[in-house]
Amino acid sequence: MCLLRLTHVQRAINGVFEGDVKRRVVVIGAGLGGLSAALLLAADGFDVTVLEAASAPGGKMREILVGERAIDVGPTVLTMRWAFEAIFQQAGLSLADQVTLRPAERLARHFWGDGARLDLFGDVERSVAAIAEFAGAAEGEAYRAFGARARGIYETLRRGFIEGERTSALGLAARLGPSRLPELLALSPYTSLWSALGGLFKDRRLRQLFGRYATYCGSSPFSAPATLMLVAHVEREGVWLVEGGMARLAEAFWRAAAAKGATFHFSRAVESISVEGGRSVGVVTDDGERFDADAVVMNGDVSALEAGLLGKAASRAAPATAALDRSLSALTFAFAGRCTGPDLLRHNVFFCDDYRAEFDDVFARGRLPRAPTVYVCAQDREAPEPIEPERFFCLVNAPPEGRGAPLTESELSSCQEAMVRQWERCGLKITPETPIARTSPADFARAYPGSGGALYGRAAHGWRAAFQRPGARSNLPGLYLAGGSVHPGPGAPMAALSGRQAAAAIQADLASTRRYRPAAMPGGMSTR
Repeated sequence: MCLLRLTHVQRAINGVFEGDVKRRVVVIGAGLGGLSAALLLAADGFDVTVLEAASAPGGKMREILVGERAIDVGPTVLTMRWAFEAIFQQAGLSLADQVTLRPAERLARHFWGDGARLDLFGDVERSVAAIAEFAGAAEGEAYRAFGARARGIYETLRRGFIEGERTSALGLAARLGPSRLPELLALSPYTSLWSALGGLFKDRRLRQLFGRYATYCGSSPFSAPATLMLVAHVEREGVWLVEGGMARLAEAFWRAAAAKGATFHFSRAVESISVEGGRSVGVVTDDGERFDADAVVMNGDVSALEAGLLGKAASRAAPATAALDRSLSALTFAFAGRCTGPDLLRHNVFFCDDYRAEFDDVFARGRLPRAPTVYVCAQDREAPEPIEPERFFCLVNAPPEGRGAPLTESELSSCQEAMVRQWERCGLKITPETPIARTSPADFARAYPGSGGALYGRAAHGWRAAFQRPGARSNLPGLYLAGGSVHPGPGAPMAALSGRQAAAAIQADLASTRRYRPAAMPGGMSTR
């Protein structure tokens, strides 16, 4: 009897019971949403297979070689660290054991053509002092008020929306409850970010700087709601540099999921989602192999479904984003070179003079901005010793496909020349010493099927936009959604949280048909 009990305890520790049937899950795409879902499901005992068309994990969190060195050409910093910590902790792991993170003391350096320059800091008081010196004491105090308002918005939405399942505006109000109605009204969903900033800052340059937060989710500050002020608080909670580049974070998810038992197939594209009896039952790859599954997670732009890119049977699983509702795309350049002029930080922004004209060009006219704001990531500026030639990643906002005529080579070249003029106005000169790796909206459209080159799914224009993203459960039973085009939104931490929500939905939906499977817990045993 004692031996029998010991045997059962040992099997519980191993997470296996005689007769236990592992549920099979196929994950399409190894972006952060798919990786997060794969890790959590594999840790919970599911039989997980991940199929990725690219040769490496990460999706938009990618790197390329310039010369003989790798450079980030997607996200360049980590924010909302708590989201990644929570996911790894749920899988029984520690984020700190997976990647080495270093806090950024200075968030970014901002330049204007009149010679003005402003640094923002992780420390509030240092930013207040810097802004006061830049634009006067009143503007420094306005920044303090802006930060308090951003924090309030963030704290209201974190548990009620960001960490929760997709909901409607009424559903959010119900989650918060009547006592928190003032907080809900303080979200300012009906006021544009630009208008709200105008009520806080008199200095046009500060409105530009903080209006840029709308672009973090691919939107215009003139159309996005003031709710996006929350990005300011996200940055003030901490901006982190990943040692070795952001691709190490994607690799950490991959390694952890594989260690928990997930199987990965790279350079394997999915041609169609198999549907039988009105339910997703697996996928077929482009080489004809079928993978059966009890659930499928689609980590990609949801518009690929309605476009039939994953088969006709799954085309009604989720609505597509209309071309005119797509978020920003980008025109990017990666290279190694040498520079002279003003000292750079890792993150630098060179602002144009007419911000409204820039967004009118992109969203209203569907063309590249004639005078763009330019982001320059000097990725070797945090190195202990100077490195030359330095690695540079430069980005200009661009329209997605469907907003205007396809961009011509002449237009792309003209925009590159305008980018160079923009930083030269501020005294910066960069001389490339390697070939320039350019990525256009058309390149993004090819890399991420169904997206039309939009990097963030639906643009956050108007108060309804946040509620129009699909949730983890699609309209097709057995098919679940993850990635930056679904709830809770774009960006690396949000995509990771979408994968967590997809995993939770699968765990809940398949729980009633799974056999009893005990799991070892600290301090004793529990069943799930």
